[in-house]
Parts: sequence; structure tokens; C-alpha cells
Amino acid sequence: MTRRRASYRSLVSLQRDNRVCRACAEEGYPLESLPVVEGRPGQRAYMLGQAPGVLEGVERRPWRGRAGQTLRRWLELDEEAFYETFYCASVTRCYPGRDLGGRGDRMPAPREQELCSFWRDWELRLLRPGLIVPVGGLAVRRLLGPLSLLACVGERFELADAAVVPLPHPSGASGWLNAGENRARLERAIALVREELEKLSTSSLGSSPGRRDRRPGGTQE
Repeated sequence: MTRRRASYRSLVSLQRDNRVCRACAEEGYPLESLPVVEGRPGQRAYMLGQAPGVLEGVERRPWRGRAGQTLRRWLELDEEAFYETFYCASVTRCYPGRDLGGRGDRMPAPREQELCSFWRDWELRLLRPGLIVPVGGLAVRRLLGPLSLLACVGERFELADAAVVPLPHPSGASGWLNAGENRARLERAIALVREELEKLSTSSLGSSPGRRDRRPGGTQE
């Protein structure tokens, strides 16, 4: 039974309700897993994918398959560092099943995307991340509007107080990276992600307990 509160004061209670959400199934959409999300309070980097794959649906943990391995290789992060760094969410939270045409997974319907946006909106409100990394065209469009990968990969955007650095989807089903100019865009995007992560790391050190802000007029954090 889907449970959504009018407001949330903690990420723990939000995740508890998210993990039992069946809103899309209750509207008749064919889902093949329960919701998949992973993260903890205090994480300042937020990664938004499209939807879980079959392995993610089984393990109920994001980015467990081949695409996740590719993504971690791009970022030069091992598994522990990856999950420690990023709060991992997706546009829709359940494995949608295979595409009826036989190529890849089913694209979540617009209504499914809208139903799941409730969870993303509350995550961003509670986490207030400094960096958001949308992965793939669908995630980019849900956050930034109707932009193509050509127009946004390798660029930095702003959303509220967060830097937004889009990445292409690392799925082997995508041929976007076959073009040399797109691989160059990816390299620029990865450099931007690392730059923003370094800023977050420096900011975290500067605001640790007992440490004072050294900027003019700064007060203890």
C-alpha cells in the first residue's frame, strides 16, 4: 500500500515510505521489482539515473550491473567510494521490465515518471546537494528540461544551489559514445564532476566541528 505524507522531516522516513511504494503498479503499470534507492543523510552529491535494471531490481541496490561498472570506471571510483560519495536515485524507482520490441529495458511512461517525481523532489529538499549528476537523456530532461545530450554533456548547469553536470548513460545499448567528439564531451563532463566533488570535499572540511570559517567576517560553522 502506497504511503505518502504531506511533508517529511527526515530522509529516513522518506526512504521508508519510498521502499514500499506501489503507486505505478496500482495504476496498472507492469513493474518487475520493488523500489530501488540508496543513500544516507548528509551526502552532498546526488546521482539520478533513468530506472533500475534487472540486477538492480533483484539486489535492490542502484548501479549493480555492467552500466554501473562502466560508470565507476569513468569516475575512477571503486564500489565503496562510489556509494559513499553519491546518493543514488532514479527517475523511476522500480525495474520496468524489458522493452516489448526486444531491445533493452522498457522506457518508463510519462505518468510513471510523474508519480516517482514525488520522491525525487523530497530527496532534493531534504539533502540540499551541492552536486547533481543526471545520467542519461531521460534524467537530464526531468531535471533541466528538453535538452539533448549534445547540448549538455561537458557543460555545467545550476539548479537551486546545486551544480548540475550531466553524463551520458553508460549502457552498452547506447551508441552515443561511438563518435569521437562525444567521447571528448564525456571527458570534459568527468573533469567537471571531479572538480565539483573536490569543492564539496573542501567545503566539508571547512565546516567540520571546531573549525572556523577563514573568510572575512566568517563565523564558526
